[in-house]
Amino acid sequence: MEYRSRSIHKSTSIMISAILFLFLIHTSHCFYLPGVAPEDFQKGDPLKVKVNKLTSIKTQLPYSYYSLPFCPPKKIVDSAENLGEVLRGDRIENSPYVFKMREPQMCSVLCRITLDAKAAKQFQEKIDDEYRVNMILDNLPLVVPIRRLDQGSPTVYQLGYHVGLKGQYTGSKEEKIFIHNHLAFTVKYHRDPQTDSARIVGFEVKPYSIKHEYEGKWSENTRLTTCDPHTKHTVVNSNTPQEVEANKEIIFTYDVEYQESDVKWASRWDAYLLMSDDQIHWFSIVNSLMIVLFLSGMVAMIMLRTLYRDISKYNELETQEEAQEETGWKLVHGDVFRPPSNSDLLCVYVGTGIQFLGMVLVTMIFAVFGFLSPSNRGGLMTAMLLLWVFMGIFAGYASSRLYKMFKGTEWKKISLKTACLFPGIVFAIFFVLNALIWGQKSSGAVPFGTMFALVVMWFGISVPLVFVGGYIGFKKPAIEDPVKTNKIPRQIPEQAWYMNPIFSILIGGILPFGAVFIELFFILTSIWLNQFYYIFGFLFLVFIILLITCAEITIVLCYFQLCSEDYLWWWRSYLTSGSSALYLFLYATFYFFTKLEITKLVSGMLYFGYMLIASYAFFVLTGTIGFYACFWFTRLIYSSVKID
Repeated sequence: MEYRSRSIHKSTSIMISAILFLFLIHTSHCFYLPGVAPEDFQKGDPLKVKVNKLTSIKTQLPYSYYSLPFCPPKKIVDSAENLGEVLRGDRIENSPYVFKMREPQMCSVLCRITLDAKAAKQFQEKIDDEYRVNMILDNLPLVVPIRRLDQGSPTVYQLGYHVGLKGQYTGSKEEKIFIHNHLAFTVKYHRDPQTDSARIVGFEVKPYSIKHEYEGKWSENTRLTTCDPHTKHTVVNSNTPQEVEANKEIIFTYDVEYQESDVKWASRWDAYLLMSDDQIHWFSIVNSLMIVLFLSGMVAMIMLRTLYRDISKYNELETQEEAQEETGWKLVHGDVFRPPSNSDLLCVYVGTGIQFLGMVLVTMIFAVFGFLSPSNRGGLMTAMLLLWVFMGIFAGYASSRLYKMFKGTEWKKISLKTACLFPGIVFAIFFVLNALIWGQKSSGAVPFGTMFALVVMWFGISVPLVFVGGYIGFKKPAIEDPVKTNKIPRQIPEQAWYMNPIFSILIGGILPFGAVFIELFFILTSIWLNQFYYIFGFLFLVFIILLITCAEITIVLCYFQLCSEDYLWWWRSYLTSGSSALYLFLYATFYFFTKLEITKLVSGMLYFGYMLIASYAFFVLTGTIGFYACFWFTRLIYSSVKID
């Protein structure tokens, strides 16, 4: 693109905008999303089939494809991976499979190997752990179509094919392990009748286990008797399977079939993301809305009836004697804005919560508009990390504003704590989990270089931004309390059992969790059972409902607390909605024992480690929402009352 000057006297703003435009063009190339631009193939064009990690829902430990002695290409070449892909454990490499567009192949021999004892044991262990092979063609993942028994139901797609299977020979009770050594690929394409070019819209496979046979000695030109294109003899079943044993030879073969499809390139992901249970999601939304309506009714009743009556009554009081006769939330006006104990820590958690809220909100909006589709592997993880880093400025601002209101003076100290506390705890847990994965020699272990990049992002971008936000927030005038705080703290009367802090905090977390737990099931399934999650529209609605629920339940319980003359609301407001994280972790534990088949200790530790991080983040997010709702509510009601 060329920019030509028509006049010598161009305004500076046009020059700046031109520079910015060029910069945006440049960065758009830097952050090009793979899979967004379609690729056209002519008949006979070579297709690059890539292999990805081996995955198992039983162990949750990914391994690189060539960690097993599969047929390698002449030279193994790693594909460039983004930050999200590395953190997910993706290891994308080239493969020896040769595909040519719209040129079917039958019984192509990939290689012949003889297993030694070590290789046989590796295959047996991976098959026993139900590992699947993941492959990629034109950025589409390989799937195994599974047709449901009931007619009319849509085909379900399983990501990747199993390395092998366990079974028994007829008349024998001894369990044997067999390998899938013949793959029948189906490449679906959408053809343009004008140019005769085609775009790939599907990549499927049917794996078979077959003990290949041939006559004479093996050579490059040997013809198989079990699978021969010349006699049109192809593999259609696994009746004579290939057993995995030491010193036995295995011949790997494959077929490639091409099918023209009516599915257009733009809709090729629809089959993968087909949502057959959308009624459950609508039920989840309606269920959550019922909770919101119930709480909204309670808040409206408090705000319109009780508060209006109370404020009117208090404002009409003329004598001190009448004021002393009154009980309720007005009596604690001189203590309600007294700074809490551990106020620094509260400031840090509130700032971190704002950072988290900003990250989740922007990520959701991007996801709803389709920018973070599964076709961009690792895109969601990369986006969340980058947004977390850049939202640091809001964390610093929020924590220092609150800190100044509490009469704090050392804004640098509070900014440093905000920048380091939450990420430090998460990084420590992540480091321990990564060490466990390293111990298992899994590809899921984050390399040292990526770990170093994360630390650079943290201390090089996030920490300075938190300090910038902290400086801006501290320079602002302090937030003024609507009422004066007494010098001597008021004694809190004995509370009823149901107003006990622990009891009310635990009760407060139930409804926010209730608003999200159905959607939580699908999120856990997508993470731990290797399925796609792409219902961000539903998730965004549930997230908005969660925000409202957290705010409303905290306001209701805060009002009851103040009415019983307990003015220690700062931390309780944070913990009330934040306690929903406890229920999230308990549900994750229930999910582990009822839905997952994880048996290895390391895999179990990984699951609970990652769910602990997720629950901690959920605590920070929901706690901050509850705190700000209560903060707004108390300032509103006490600024509405005349205090003598």
